[in-house]
Amino acid sequence: MAAQPRFPKDAVAEAEEAVEEDAVAAPEGQHPVDETLPPLKMFTSGLQHVAAMYAGVVAPPMIVGPAVGLSATETAFLMGASLFTAGIATLLQTLGFWKVGARLPFVNGVSFAGVTPMIAIGKDRGADGITVIFGAIIVASLLGFVLTPYFSKLVRFFPPVVTGTVITLIGLSLLPVAFRWSQGGNSTASDYGSMKNIGMAALTLVIVLALRKFLRGFLQQIAILLGLVVGTVIAVPMGMTSLDAIKNADVVGFPTPFHFGAPQFEIAAIVSMCIVMLVCMTESTADMLALGKIVDRTADERTIEGGLRADTLGSAISPLFNGFMCSAFAQNIGLVAMTKVRSRFVVAAGGGILILLGLCPVAASVIALVPLPVLGGAGIVLFGSVAASGIQTLASAALEKGENALIVAASVGVGLIPIAAPEFYHAFPRDALVVLDSGISTGCIVAIVLNLAFNHLGRKRSSESSLTTPTGHEAVAVH
Repeated sequence: MAAQPRFPKDAVAEAEEAVEEDAVAAPEGQHPVDETLPPLKMFTSGLQHVAAMYAGVVAPPMIVGPAVGLSATETAFLMGASLFTAGIATLLQTLGFWKVGARLPFVNGVSFAGVTPMIAIGKDRGADGITVIFGAIIVASLLGFVLTPYFSKLVRFFPPVVTGTVITLIGLSLLPVAFRWSQGGNSTASDYGSMKNIGMAALTLVIVLALRKFLRGFLQQIAILLGLVVGTVIAVPMGMTSLDAIKNADVVGFPTPFHFGAPQFEIAAIVSMCIVMLVCMTESTADMLALGKIVDRTADERTIEGGLRADTLGSAISPLFNGFMCSAFAQNIGLVAMTKVRSRFVVAAGGGILILLGLCPVAASVIALVPLPVLGGAGIVLFGSVAASGIQTLASAALEKGENALIVAASVGVGLIPIAAPEFYHAFPRDALVVLDSGISTGCIVAIVLNLAFNHLGRKRSSESSLTTPTGHEAVAVH
């Protein structure tokens, strides 16, 4: 008789516990995505999702608010509204109704893709700029909702060579913001670019990297938040913090609909945000496909339609409560993969927590305590990770095939013009600058057009002509 293999006692116990846990958590016939967990585990797991996405949700309003001329208190209000609307969008996505919602553990929050175009729309216009931004988001989102059934059939026109280029440009377009923060934020201040400011940014960057390196599990996921906390604590005795925003914030409050006034509608702004919506829908589609594989529930056409409807409906509702355009948060997909907790109700619990945070302005304004140099150091990692995600996508884009490398080269080159040469389009009409001053928008347009030109137009004819080589062997056309 063959000897029975022996296992360490701890390993056997862990395996038995895992089996028992699965048996309790996922009843027979129920998919893990639809399981409900005990209340405490539901809350802590949902809080983990909030921790992973919190910095990403509040960063866009922190960038856009000051850029369009809003005060610290008004910017804090925008942050609270963004948390509130991110919670609503997440509930639409996870719980859903009718044909709305992917019903996957899918987190929605403020999209980084809209930051640069929104700054271009509302720059130096204060509350008027915000209302124009909100009007453009509403129209673009409603159009996206109507086009969702058709868009889900056009995914083949947005391969990795396009989506990777756009995501990379998002990160590259935001990095200069982190650099300005690191210098102090206000270019007219006497200490702008001082060694003190840049040194604090560098220290925060090192702290974030060290925490990411040495922490594990949940704490590793919130390394950026922990870095902000540690950096702020160090900055306090140096006189680099301000309590103005938190002093003026209420403990309890509601994001009053149209707080800044009724939305305004301008054609150029709407066109720019329609491009952003296209980018967001493309990103969300890719994220749904990836998440479907992770949770073992394939994201078919129906699921993608429902997910995009939740994205666009959440984005249309968001400006009513002074929030911005919402889309998928990829970092939370990584969290699902790491924790193996696949329940959509866990993420729904996170959406509820986001709503509660949005109803507590003083909690939302705590982030205003963070000095800009500290935020800049962490922002280098945060925004750089977006660019890295785009580069990772481009790695699967078969750049050695056809003209894909040329598509990326031209798209990134055009997209970097507003970053590398901000005055490049100074002679163009102001309405055109809303689109041209956004490297994301221009890069996206170029990538889509070139992909169509090189990989779709004339494809059938070239494929037929390449079916047979001169030697008579069959060949496969490269697309």
